[in-house]
Amino acid sequence: MISLLLRQHGFNFLNGNIIVFSHLLRLYLNCLLLFKMKPVAIPEKTFIDENAIQLLIERNPKPSAKEVDDILAKAMELKGLDLEDVATLLNISDTDNLEKLYSTAHKIKDEIYGKRLVLFAPLYVANYCANNCLYCGFRIGNKEMERTVLSIDEVKDEVLAILEQGHKRILMLMGEDHQKSSLDYFYQAIESAYSVKDSKGSQIRRINVEIQSLSEEEFNVLKDIKIGTYTLFQETYHPETYKIMHPSGRKANYKWRLYTMDRALANGMHDVGIGALFGLTDYRFEVLSLITHSKHLEKEFGFGPHTISIPRIRPASGAPASMQIPNEVSDENFKKLVAILRMAVPYTGMILSTRESAELRTQLFDMGISQISAGSKTSPGGYKQAFIDKTDEAQFNLNDCRSSGEIIQSVIKQGYIPSFCTACYRLGRIGQDFMDLAKPGLIKLFCLPNALTTLKEYLVDYADEETKQLGEAIIQKELQDIPSDNIRKTTVKYLDEIVDGKRDLYF
Repeated sequence: MISLLLRQHGFNFLNGNIIVFSHLLRLYLNCLLLFKMKPVAIPEKTFIDENAIQLLIERNPKPSAKEVDDILAKAMELKGLDLEDVATLLNISDTDNLEKLYSTAHKIKDEIYGKRLVLFAPLYVANYCANNCLYCGFRIGNKEMERTVLSIDEVKDEVLAILEQGHKRILMLMGEDHQKSSLDYFYQAIESAYSVKDSKGSQIRRINVEIQSLSEEEFNVLKDIKIGTYTLFQETYHPETYKIMHPSGRKANYKWRLYTMDRALANGMHDVGIGALFGLTDYRFEVLSLITHSKHLEKEFGFGPHTISIPRIRPASGAPASMQIPNEVSDENFKKLVAILRMAVPYTGMILSTRESAELRTQLFDMGISQISAGSKTSPGGYKQAFIDKTDEAQFNLNDCRSSGEIIQSVIKQGYIPSFCTACYRLGRIGQDFMDLAKPGLIKLFCLPNALTTLKEYLVDYADEETKQLGEAIIQKELQDIPSDNIRKTTVKYLDEIVDGKRDLYF
């Protein structure tokens, strides 16, 4: 951050006085931050009550059809579910009740977000890490991994490769090692990513970030960086499992990580994303904990998480827990937990990565998923060097290895609208304002037309002929579902203007 400020004011890093000036400026900014910071006290007893959650899991092991029907009817009110309801649904095992569960989740997702699926690409800029998470290829104990920090020029090369797939939104990540890849470096990488243009003149319109748990002071800096959502996974909410899986490094502090989002929202961040890594402990415990975390944030700050991610453990080089998964989650249980989360926290964007197979991802779109990655690479430099095997530098192995173009075409064939929309971030529909629109389903009024205009851009600039034909057909079909006459007419106007060369038209 300091280096960005200095460059903006014309200072030359070859000047020896820059070191002294940088030090003084950092001291000055730190003093200012001390007055702005809102410290978050970490209580002795956290909001995750392990015993209470376990009792909920055990209370109703075989729910009746009537109990399930009553909860599903409650879910259709779009007000979410309480923990007792969720615990009951988590114990469903018979086919009839599962089908009703899936159908209800589909209706709720459609009611709030409509047919759109937001697409993004992850961008890893460094794989050095000081933590020793037993399920992660980046862990410091993995001595076989080739470590990399992308130069700023290499970051730009990666962004260019992502843009040429048609993406407009990226999730930027790096390992946690401040000696090798500092936060100042990360902020420079963000700035450089926004500066890149591809052959069509396209640029990244919004960058979300997934980086380490930050302090109040660090969040006070991050809030002024041009990003969308700050994302961080608890990995597992089960304290004893957390201790086993994180034997060393800053991340080993369970409570510090658990209250990260409190520090973020208390110190200037607007949108946060939470998640759990499924497979470390009982998936039912993790689901109930995710909902508990959501309710905690809503109670403390007036709104819950902008997104919830639900990754399952995938094999990773040098990560023992990824090779022998402690509590593997079956596909059926995974589908169930996705549907339940959609009903329990209906307003939240649910993110599915390319960890899952193409077939399963396709099924999960109908059960509540609203955001997906496409054409992903999980190693630094993976996009530019797409034809080079970089498995040994990856955080985890992928399961859906289709190109972005193949995924987009498949999404359209399934009746969904691939969306590259970033409008809410840029128009200030964030935090409480976003939730006020999402909870009653009003956000769909913007999601649908913005999905259509961004899809139109993709079709004109990047799509093959078959995808163009499929995409044009779904645009014409979905135009009729825009409930506002004025917005529909403006959308048609925008679509025509995109053909004429205009870009980035949104509501």
